Amino acid sequence: MEEVEEWLTRLGLEAYAPELRRWGATGTKLLDATVHQIEKELDIKNSLHRKKLLYAIECERCHAVGFIGSEKMDNGAVLRWLDDVGLPQHKEAFHNAKVDGRVLHRLTTEDLLTLGVTAQLHAASLRRGIQVLRELNFEFDNLERRSVSGNGADGSNVALWTNHRVMEWLRVVDLAEYAPNMRGSGVHGGLIIHEGRFTSELLATLLSIPPAKTLLRRHLTTHFNQILGREVVQHKREMETTLGFVPLTLTARLKAPKKSQFTLKRKKSKSEIDYGNLVCPLEASPPGTPSTPSSTPGSPNLNSPTI
Repeated sequence: MEEVEEWLTRLGLEAYAPELRRWGATGTKLLDATVHQIEKELDIKNSLHRKKLLYAIECERCHAVGFIGSEKMDNGAVLRWLDDVGLPQHKEAFHNAKVDGRVLHRLTTEDLLTLGVTAQLHAASLRRGIQVLRELNFEFDNLERRSVSGNGADGSNVALWTNHRVMEWLRVVDLAEYAPNMRGSGVHGGLIIHEGRFTSELLATLLSIPPAKTLLRRHLTTHFNQILGREVVQHKREMETTLGFVPLTLTARLKAPKKSQFTLKRKKSKSEIDYGNLVCPLEASPPGTPSTPSSTPGSPNLNSPTI
């Protein structure tokens, strides 16, 4: 019992220790319990706290298989990562919800709305940020926070650029006066490279470069395309001409998907779980990823298909 309580404290869920004691839950009892039993006995009202506990138990049960290293990120690491992706304004909500790497890995559209993330742009930022984390096995310290070459204009590993690194690049390409507008924008390298709907026009709007300053916008587009590379530029253009393409805008808002109770519903095999409407699908290249020629535009609501 004492070990389980210590484990619960490490998760930041010590508030539920009294219920755990009342239930008499040992480690073995927790691992053997069904989702229904855990939900009933602990009566955790906060949906994200409940998910955190259930994912932590599942991770212990399957020895972290399928979590792609996400168990290495605690809540503190997730909050630092929010700075990296340029969304510090959401840190308080993620802190209160105690979101860790496992929850982030399986974050759903419903979760975003619970966390107060309503802008489609911010949802896209999180989606592409999670995609990059998976590619790094959640070793988020491998993100590029400073220019490696020292000149800031190096276009290699753009997908790993943090929000601060993007600001550094803007200063190098003579757009220093606009760089501060990147703070809180959600713009990072993963969004720039992997999000097919993220264009130089959208970046110019985020930077508050007036539409009348056509030469300045053209200057930005030239440097933007240079760091993207020919292949990514081509795929972004192809996506724009796809039937049903919906551009990403600053004002677009997420809509609540159809209600569905969160459960770790078992599928055909014991190891398969239905995680619901994931923000970043588990397929190799989530919809809207320009680096995949066969990809399709991401839903304007980011309502990813159920895996």
